[in-house]
Amino acid sequence: MLPTEKKAPTPSVDSRWKWRNHRGAAAAVCVVIALAGTGCATGSEAVAQGGNFDFVSPGGQIDIFYDPPEQRGTVGPLSGPDLMVEGKTTALSDFGGKVVVINVWGQWCGPCRGEAVQLEQVYEATKPLGVEFLGINVRDSQRDKAQDFVVDRKVGFPSIWDPPMRTLLALGGNYPTSVIPSTLVLDRQHRVAAVFLRALLAEDLQPVVERVAKEPQ
Repeated sequence: MLPTEKKAPTPSVDSRWKWRNHRGAAAAVCVVIALAGTGCATGSEAVAQGGNFDFVSPGGQIDIFYDPPEQRGTVGPLSGPDLMVEGKTTALSDFGGKVVVINVWGQWCGPCRGEAVQLEQVYEATKPLGVEFLGINVRDSQRDKAQDFVVDRKVGFPSIWDPPMRTLLALGGNYPTSVIPSTLVLDRQHRVAAVFLRALLAEDLQPVVERVAKEPQ
């Protein structure tokens, strides 16, 4: 159990996980204005934050690891309409006791297209370890285009359909929602173990997911 009073964990960057693609980080993300035109969500439309995760990126780092585990913060309740199944709600709470990889993406985002195949590869490889993936599709007002993206790339894990990006409130007020794609790795208690603010290769993500999955519960 997390202590009631503590300092935020010191995030670290392990050089082994640095991106090996020399195109640079700028080519690996689409920068958007978070929650543009939506104002502040209130009432029934707002997602309760409820977590205690405090995003910190020393020196503007884009690969951030939060350790030790007992000092990690949890994200808030996260749920929304399932992208592929109309009338269904998909939530982080569906994956109790699982390591969960959350990926924020959009079909309009160029780097997301190549990353989707890489994520699916890691998803299939780590499912036996008790790992689940959850996408959050943002800024796609045309649901059918986002669905076509999933079908064309044979993505097997679910996504929440969230054009106005309201579910991202669950990631805390400091989370950089203007960076797409981004990926969070949550441990089995749904505490944030790692954040990547760029498109990922399977060889970047899989070792991190496997390490988190092997942590003692």
